[in-house]
Amino acid sequence: MKILAFLSPSPPLFSSPLLPNLSFLPHITLVLPAPLPPSPLSHPTPLCPTITHFLSSPSCSSPPCPLSLSLSLGGLFIRNTDQEYTAFRLAIFLHNTSPNATEAPFNLVPHVDNIETANSFAVTNAFCSQYSRGVFAIFGLYDKRSVNTLTSFCGALHISLVTPSFPTEGEGQFTLQLRPSIRGALLSLLDHYDWSRFVFLYDTDRVPHNLLIHVIRVRRMGAGVLCSALSCLGPYNVIETAILVGKHVKGYHYIVANLGFKDISLERFMHGGANVTGFQLVDFGKPIVIKLMQRWNKLDQREYPGSDSPPKYTSSLTYDGVLVMAEAFRTLRRQKIDISRRGNAGDCLANPAAPWNQGIDMERALKQVRIQGLTGNIQFDHYGRRVNYTMDVFELKSNGPRKIGYWNDIDKLVLVQNENALSNDSSAMENRTVVVTTIMEGPYVMLKKNWELYEGNDQFEGYCVDLASEIAKHIGIKYKISIVPDGKYGARDPETKIWNGMVGELVYGKAEIAVAPLTITLVREEVIDFSKPFMSLGISIMIKKPQKSKPGVFSFLDPLAYEIWMCIVFAYIGVSVVLFLVSRFSPYEWHAEEPEEGGPEQGPTDQPPNEFGIFNSLWFSLGAFMQQGCDISPRSLSGRIVGGVWWFFTLIIISSYTANLAAFLTVERMVSPIESAEDLAKQTEIAYGTLDSGSTKEFFRRSKIAVYEKMWSYMKSAEPTVFTKTTAEGVARVRKSKGKYAFLLESTMNEYTEQRKPCDTMKVGGNLDSKGYGIATPKGSQLRTPVNLAVLKLSEAGVLDKLKNKWWYDKGECGPKDSGSKSSQALSLSNVAGVFYILVGGLGLAMLVALVEFCYKSRAEAKRMKVDLSPPPLPQPLPQHPESSHL
Repeated sequence: MKILAFLSPSPPLFSSPLLPNLSFLPHITLVLPAPLPPSPLSHPTPLCPTITHFLSSPSCSSPPCPLSLSLSLGGLFIRNTDQEYTAFRLAIFLHNTSPNATEAPFNLVPHVDNIETANSFAVTNAFCSQYSRGVFAIFGLYDKRSVNTLTSFCGALHISLVTPSFPTEGEGQFTLQLRPSIRGALLSLLDHYDWSRFVFLYDTDRVPHNLLIHVIRVRRMGAGVLCSALSCLGPYNVIETAILVGKHVKGYHYIVANLGFKDISLERFMHGGANVTGFQLVDFGKPIVIKLMQRWNKLDQREYPGSDSPPKYTSSLTYDGVLVMAEAFRTLRRQKIDISRRGNAGDCLANPAAPWNQGIDMERALKQVRIQGLTGNIQFDHYGRRVNYTMDVFELKSNGPRKIGYWNDIDKLVLVQNENALSNDSSAMENRTVVVTTIMEGPYVMLKKNWELYEGNDQFEGYCVDLASEIAKHIGIKYKISIVPDGKYGARDPETKIWNGMVGELVYGKAEIAVAPLTITLVREEVIDFSKPFMSLGISIMIKKPQKSKPGVFSFLDPLAYEIWMCIVFAYIGVSVVLFLVSRFSPYEWHAEEPEEGGPEQGPTDQPPNEFGIFNSLWFSLGAFMQQGCDISPRSLSGRIVGGVWWFFTLIIISSYTANLAAFLTVERMVSPIESAEDLAKQTEIAYGTLDSGSTKEFFRRSKIAVYEKMWSYMKSAEPTVFTKTTAEGVARVRKSKGKYAFLLESTMNEYTEQRKPCDTMKVGGNLDSKGYGIATPKGSQLRTPVNLAVLKLSEAGVLDKLKNKWWYDKGECGPKDSGSKSSQALSLSNVAGVFYILVGGLGLAMLVALVEFCYKSRAEAKRMKVDLSPPPLPQPLPQHPESSHL
């Protein structure tokens, strides 16, 4: 488990020599944010007239105010402390205008300077200015750059410094530290969690180089460090960075190691699933705090910056600091100690230093103060450190921060169990609207026709819309459908580690449920929770539906392979030859013909006739193969055996041919260029790709199977890119590619698209993997168990199957789909054209053979009858006699 804690800018809380070893251990990362950023500081140097602006009170015309005694207070404020300065002014005003003072009143007159801590000369000049004005004590804030200068001057000149800034490790005699140490409470909490290995990161401007070394070392150890540069560890960027990189999910525990747990905005952490624990110094339920808040809320934010938000714990410490100084003045007055500073206050830069004579008395009176302030019991030890204080321990729940215990020096850590925690969480969930993120993808989520006429969830329809409605009924919650802005399912950027899509919506607290075709994967399961799958599927291949192949002229030969047809021809010839030979050798095939009446008898030397000559044998075999009769049949046993086995052979062949002929003549097959992922990987003509951000792409990227590795290598290097931003873009690319692009997507979406017009896509091959869609919730969400039970109930009741049939097939536009992507229809002329060609060819051949036979027979008969069939010569003209001319 990796644990992170945010620490405000401060030196290391642990001075033990064990710290260097612990700080490099993995599994727990401790980081620490400062309070929320106020507006830039811009305050004047106010005196009494400035204070009297509060609450429309009568103002003093000029300082000093007409009170019995005026005591000067110094005020040193640094940059970004507007709200602290407002609290300082309010405390002085309420003291000066308090009507319940039982002792002689005195007026507090502030002298305020703004210091630039990076400039040592400016800090020195501001302190000397305060000292020369004769202040009795200085209220000041410091940082790492100014703390040494201020504490050195205070020690040398005996001027007490009351500060709400971080406690120092030194023993400054004249420094009163209003902020209690968090070290004991943090150690007790770590001991309670029994953390033996963790990483502690601190953000301080004193050791930036060391901090960078820590970050680099921890990153190498894989401890989940959020940033690798100091700029990432700024006071207000740490929480945001943790959210962006997905480190606010279940499995991480954040300890906010400052004293204002409620000062930090943790709304986006509430739905991430990470445990967040912290400490709260100010109890907003105490009467003194409630009374102050009533005054605080009446302030004008334009005049008093920071008053538009509740006071931070540093502002409360500032308010208490004024109370402490006022109480110390009362103590000195009761003891009748003269602490007045008359005339020139002295030179703070004198050498040797000339300290204030009554400074010791003032310092002693401050350390003896024991009052109840906004931050609880205020008491100091002789080193000026807070003692006998109590801080509450808070934990972030689904409905906000909740107190789980407290810590003090006596009881140490005391945790209080809240028996109504579960019921409170449930009631809080029922009383608010849950944000359901989804993606616009048919048939899961679509806009209705005329959706502009509807509002809210009624604008959408689809499988996931109906599923979300059913789940909401079972859980009993109100919900609002929110379409993911980037239109992506959810993947993590390999460089920034930031999640996008619906997963990012859940991880970063923008949604509480994802009802969408979101695939359950390992990398997603690490940052979000999934329900049981509501739909099973796998990666499939979508291609453009190929044109149906036209049957060939001799398609009637397709039921049998060409090798079989060749074997049949050879078998026919072989059987005919064997039958001829058997008939020649067997004496029972020779028989004498009976002479006709009046005809000559057969002589002893005449050979008996044999009917099975070579031509008759061929004719007999052909007639048997064609399932037709023949005028002759074998007489011998051997000939009949040949005929029997030939008949059996033809029976099986013709039966098999007839059984397949109907299917081949009535079914038009589509010739697909690919049938599997292996076919895709082997070829280069057809491009293929996946959705640019989703589980399908992640499957190929992480796969160790050789075929899929080869496909991923091609996809990531292909130009132009084969990845698409949306599923609709991928489908459109398949349709426009003329069969040159294949899209890899979930089988359910593939089947749905195949049923939508123009019905020109198809799924080929089987699924490449097996997975499921699940309903996602943030890590540790209280909705996980109810959603899971609802999915199981819907599955057992058959509701999920009904929803799929409704949106996939009942609303299909391409008709029912049968297996093999084949369609049966009536025979056309093209199916049997070859038979007609053979018939016509056979008739023509018969006519030609008949003509040849006629000519041959005629010539043979003419020779036999000695008739000259040659045409007769033309007649010669008769010679004329001379006598005829006289006739």
